[in-house]
Amino acid sequence: MPLLVDLVDRGIIRLLDLTFVKKEEDGSLVGIELADVNGDGALDLTVFEGVSSGLVGQEDIGEAGALLAPGDSAAILLYENLWAAPLAAALRRAGARMVAGGRIPVEDVIEALDALEATG
Repeated sequence: MPLLVDLVDRGIIRLLDLTFVKKEEDGSLVGIELADVNGDGALDLTVFEGVSSGLVGQEDIGEAGALLAPGDSAAILLYENLWAAPLAAALRRAGARMVAGGRIPVEDVIEALDALEATG
């Protein structure tokens, strides 16, 4: 979490939503209070308390929960790359337009880098 705080503090990202969920042994999903994620009674993440734009909905939480095994928990994080805004604005002023967008899963990047290393 200190790394996440650092990214926010340096203006690299803006947190829009941060939700923690746990899948119970019976398959139900429960929200985990941000203030005490590990259940030890100590306040862990009060700096993130109330981070909710409303963009992450129950359907999103359900989809994330479907990927969890009983007993597992997850953080659902929605953020804005603030570093990209000035670049996007400059490109638009120069006449550029977005034709596609997406993300490459980290596993795919690691696999590609490993394959390059193996051939090099």
